[in-house]
Amino acid sequence: MTLEARGLTLGYGDRVVVHNASLRVERGEMLALIGPNGSGKSTLLRGLARLLRPRAGDVRLDGEDVWTLGARDVARRLAILPQSPDAGLDYTVEELVSRGRYPHQSMLRGITARDVEAINRALYDADLDALRGRTLGTLSGGERQRAWIALALAQEPRFLLLDEPTAFLDVRHSVEVMELLRRLSAGGMTVVAVLHDLLLAARYADRVAAISEGRLRADGSPPEVFRGELLHQVFGIEMTVIEDPATGRPLPIPSVSGVATTTPSGG
Repeated sequence: MTLEARGLTLGYGDRVVVHNASLRVERGEMLALIGPNGSGKSTLLRGLARLLRPRAGDVRLDGEDVWTLGARDVARRLAILPQSPDAGLDYTVEELVSRGRYPHQSMLRGITARDVEAINRALYDADLDALRGRTLGTLSGGERQRAWIALALAQEPRFLLLDEPTAFLDVRHSVEVMELLRRLSAGGMTVVAVLHDLLLAARYADRVAAISEGRLRADGSPPEVFRGELLHQVFGIEMTVIEDPATGRPLPIPSVSGVATTTPSGG
C-alpha cells in the first residue's frame, strides 16, 4: 500500500504553488510535511488527496492514478482532515463520527451493522467512547480534534492525511493527538501530516519532507532533515540542533545567538 506523487505541479489560477514534487509514502509510515507559511505544504496535501487536479505529474494510490478513480472509491481508501474542519457544535461526537461512513453507504439502505462496528471502533481508537453522547461544543480542543480524527477513521482508510492536526492546541493536547497518530501508524495506517511544530515532527515522524517556495528541499529521516544548515535554507533562520535525551532524536531550536551549531544526533 503506497501513496506516491510523481513530478507533481499544483497551483491556483495563474499561480503555481508546488513545483515538480516527488515523494512516496509506504504502509505504516508517518510522514511530516514541514516548511514556512506559504511554502505549499497544504497545497501538496490537497494534491495528494485528490482535491486539486495537478498541472503536471500525477498521484498514485496503490499504483493507480487517483484521477482515474471515483471520489467515493478514493474516500474508502484515503481520508483527509483539513486544518479547520467545519461542523455545528451541537453535533454529538457519535453523530459527527457517523458521517465518516458516507463513502460506504448508498441511498437505498440505511446504516448497517458494519457501519455501527466501524463507528464504535473509531470511537474506541480515538479514546472517545465515553464521550460519544457529548456535543462538540462541550469538548476541549484536544477532545474535539480527536473527534474529527475519529470521523476520518470511520471511513476505514488506509491513508490518513491531516493539515495541522495540532493547530491551536496546548502542549498536552498536542501530545495526545500525536500519540494517537503514532498508534495508528504503528497499527499499519499510513499518516501524512502538515506540522508547524518542528519538535513534534522530530519526535513522532518516521520521515520528514521539507518544503520551501513550493519545492521539496529534503525528504528523509529526522536526523537527515533536521540539520542546522538545511533548516536555515528552508526557514531562513539559523537553528541549533541538539539530541533529545529521551529518544536520541534531533531537536531543532531557534538559535538565540543567530549562529547555528549542530550537535551530532546519530545521523
